[in-house]
Amino acid sequence: MKITKLFLSAIATVAISMGVMMPLTVNAASEKLINDAKIEGEVTVYSITSRIANAAKGFEKKYGIKVNAHNLKGFELIAKITKEGESGISGADFVISQDSGRVFGELIKPGFVYNYVPTDLVNVIPKKYQNPLAFSFITKVFTYNSETYTHPPVNNVWELTDPKWKGKFFFKDPLKEGVNANFLTMITNPEYSQKLEEAYERYAGKKLTLTTQNAGYEWIKRIIDNQLVMFTSDTKMASALGIKGNNISAVSLGTYSKLRYRKKKNLALMPIMGMEPFAGFHYPSFLLITKNAKNPNAAKLFIEYLLSEEGFKPWSGSLGTYSSNPNIKPYPGDNSFEVWSKILVGEDPEFTFENRVEVEDFWNNSIY
Repeated sequence: MKITKLFLSAIATVAISMGVMMPLTVNAASEKLINDAKIEGEVTVYSITSRIANAAKGFEKKYGIKVNAHNLKGFELIAKITKEGESGISGADFVISQDSGRVFGELIKPGFVYNYVPTDLVNVIPKKYQNPLAFSFITKVFTYNSETYTHPPVNNVWELTDPKWKGKFFFKDPLKEGVNANFLTMITNPEYSQKLEEAYERYAGKKLTLTTQNAGYEWIKRIIDNQLVMFTSDTKMASALGIKGNNISAVSLGTYSKLRYRKKKNLALMPIMGMEPFAGFHYPSFLLITKNAKNPNAAKLFIEYLLSEEGFKPWSGSLGTYSSNPNIKPYPGDNSFEVWSKILVGEDPEFTFENRVEVEDFWNNSIY
């Protein structure tokens, strides 16, 4: 994920974020902050993850501060914060949001939210994840049925455009989930389109002949032409791919955390970590304080709590979700996010904001 560097100084309270000026507050969880938060007495958070409810219980128990937690879909959260920001309404004190292009263009750019980085985490969380402050990362990876195949049946994304795999590539409809559309947008940028060109040459032994503007668009067109199978949810997709006894010869690109269904639902699922030129993609969620926050100190304290090992427990109890704080270890048996980030496509908020509409239009024109 490309996020412009964060510049800090002892007296600075302003950060430059992807070309946009964002106020940046830096404050440790001092006794003063705790006392100020307790005086406010409550905090309201809008979140795209339902696990916030369990984190809220832990925070309330630890500090005695009431939490009003609201679980919203991504587009609902962005619309609600936009409306409240435009109207001067004090609704949420902070948000846990995702879909980085829209967060950048619709929340950060107009100034409806601002950044807060705890002092004790400035030298812990990688700088590239500090502005906007990332909370967690989720991975989506190429996966196959490990009962049908003892080894990965493909190792290059272009194989999925081959007639042999016609109607055997599963993917969640990108128009139903913004992060999937962001992934498709990212592979059309110069870096990944170049990687796709090189991967095609390794696969086919010849240069790629383009019928579109670059290799990213070409791959999108060819997987659609090869009868891509679209699902409405990653759960349904994992269940269809991993069922045992049916000789399922397909590959999916879906949420890695669904591999927990190997035990829970007796499914045969394995990731393809050696896929070229990428094994899938990852996307962040962000912690941002609203400009109209009534309880900004309680919001800061809750943010610091969420970035601690104790506060992240609702998310660290299963594989596939990773804290931006590298000191919080992944689920036992899972790879670290550092490992995943090297083989997965990340999100560039500004690029996705500026180019996603064009990619979505291309998708619609290709699939209908």
